Amino acid sequence: MSPVYYNEEAFSALTKWIADQQYSKVFILVDTNTEAHCLPVIQTKLSKPDEFEVLVIPAGETHKNIQVSEQLWQQLSDRGADRKSLLINLGGGVVTDIGGFVAATFRRGIHFINIPTSLLAMVDAAIGGKTGVDLGVLKNQVGVILQPQMVLVITKFLKTLATRQVANGKAEMYKHGLIFDAHYWSELTGDNGDIDTHIRRSVEIKNEIVAQDLTENGLRKVLNFGHTLGHAIESHFLERKDIPLYHGEAIIAGMILEGYLSNRLTGLAQHQLIEITDAFNQGYAKIDFTPTDIKAICDLLKFDKKNTHGHVNFVLLTQIGAATFDVKVPDDMIQKAFAYYKEA
Repeated sequence: MSPVYYNEEAFSALTKWIADQQYSKVFILVDTNTEAHCLPVIQTKLSKPDEFEVLVIPAGETHKNIQVSEQLWQQLSDRGADRKSLLINLGGGVVTDIGGFVAATFRRGIHFINIPTSLLAMVDAAIGGKTGVDLGVLKNQVGVILQPQMVLVITKFLKTLATRQVANGKAEMYKHGLIFDAHYWSELTGDNGDIDTHIRRSVEIKNEIVAQDLTENGLRKVLNFGHTLGHAIESHFLERKDIPLYHGEAIIAGMILEGYLSNRLTGLAQHQLIEITDAFNQGYAKIDFTPTDIKAICDLLKFDKKNTHGHVNFVLLTQIGAATFDVKVPDDMIQKAFAYYKEA
């Protein structure tokens, strides 16, 4: 697993790593937001900031695609990158996903370091080695699993985020509690503890799971709780374009829906389903799903990455703090889950 360093320790680790490795060239990938708000912070910590070349992509999920990847491969080639070059990904989940993918595939793989700047990326996207891009509106259909050399979590970057973006990231933290640590779930829903402590716990949980199953053949699948329906919801609203929906907001809806399925199929107690639903309804706006939306979302399930042999495989809870995977769900049960979501 990649080492994770925090705050001032992160800057020291980066400086030492670059000095020790003697890279031929070092590139920093940013989007238009992190170029303005985060890159200057990193540059002030580098002893020779002029030696780092900056690559810029537009901000937003719609730019996480193979076309932007191709542009980055070309820029790396044009600027003399070779197999001894380093790519530092400074940004949220889009930047760490596409940056990791570009690094993993350029010249059959160059080193990369993730410096996540959103809460979502700090606790999830930048951790674990998943890289990739979307195929149209279909999430993360093309990619590889390759660990970064290190992950640097600098929590001062959270001050640049809007409240909605923080809530977006907290969705994945709630998921970590639901699948692995009931006490952590209680801390998060009770607003106990500080954000730095919670970030470290989420990173610990994800790393502990990933270390046991790097390539997602078994246990690592539990990290997809809420994501089977959540990704389909996110993809559908990316295609609709009239209702902007963040990843975490789609996953919150997915966790309520899959919580209902857990109650019906894998033993999640009714009072725990209500606890989950109430916690999410208090912190997140409900999505108004029309019958047309629901049909389109269900049609998208066939593209889920966990599917095998034509079957949609769900991750469901057995209780708060424990999950199981590869659960087959009848179509009529999914319809009932949407009915529950509407009325809950």
